[in-house]
Amino acid sequence: MKKEIIIAVGKMQDYIKAHLTEPITLYDLARSCGLSPWYASRIFKELLGKTPFEYIRACRVSQAALKLRDEKVKVIDVALDFVFDTHEGFTRAFTRQFGINPARYKKTTPPVKLFLPHQIIDSYTNFLKEEKFMNNKELSKSETDPVKTVFVQVIERPARKMILKRGIKATDYFEYCEEVGCDIWGILVSIKEALYEPAGLWLPSGMAPLGTSVYAQGVEVPADYSGLIPEGFDMIYLKPCKMMIFQGSPFRDEDFKEAIQSLWDVMKTYNPPIYGFEWADQVAPRFQMEPIGYRGYIEGRPVREIVK
Repeated sequence: MKKEIIIAVGKMQDYIKAHLTEPITLYDLARSCGLSPWYASRIFKELLGKTPFEYIRACRVSQAALKLRDEKVKVIDVALDFVFDTHEGFTRAFTRQFGINPARYKKTTPPVKLFLPHQIIDSYTNFLKEEKFMNNKELSKSETDPVKTVFVQVIERPARKMILKRGIKATDYFEYCEEVGCDIWGILVSIKEALYEPAGLWLPSGMAPLGTSVYAQGVEVPADYSGLIPEGFDMIYLKPCKMMIFQGSPFRDEDFKEAIQSLWDVMKTYNPPIYGFEWADQVAPRFQMEPIGYRGYIEGRPVREIVK
């Protein structure tokens, strides 16, 4: 795979994201990456599995669902906001994607599988870095040294429930995606009652039944949550606890693996008793939040106060 192709598709993704509520033509996408319309469309489908217009429609309908869920808006207004010419066309697209029409979804807001695409650049991070190394022979110190600054705080988590999707044997995110797929996140994001954003989870032994994975993905909801549980998902109860939160420095999005490893290196040697705490890994899942460059990589691990 040539890096020029990866970069071109990434530029088209960026253009779509920036102009999602505006008309987008194939010529617009082609101009954004400097290729012919035919070739731009071909490599887009080859790398992302959808034609540009299938991708645009899935993005628009998913963002429309979030707007219907969170704001007091009319279906027709949302349809027009996301460049659908008619109420009927929007309803057809929405129903085809989620299996429920937008008017009914607005009233009941059940969990649905949102389309939340990953940037193609992130998927080919290692390839692009190898290309860069081969071209430049030597990276600068700022590009190779891991970030050492980590912010640590202890927060209180109330009694709550966790809606989660289990794997079979997965012990990390990549194994989990191979077993379960990478689109679970879209369902978790769609849960209106979520207390926090979705997270990757390492489950304590008491929360991972025999034959299920240590690693899962889930989202916390209030303790009195009585809404729908998506098909194939489980719900567990979590007691009140304290979580020690580790947050690394901001990083370039394509360097997420290095940012995670840098934080893990700190956590391996961190000594919580110095601050009056000890690890309490059986109390709640250890979690990792989506690595987003501008805020730094964030991970949480349960702790309890040491009683003297």
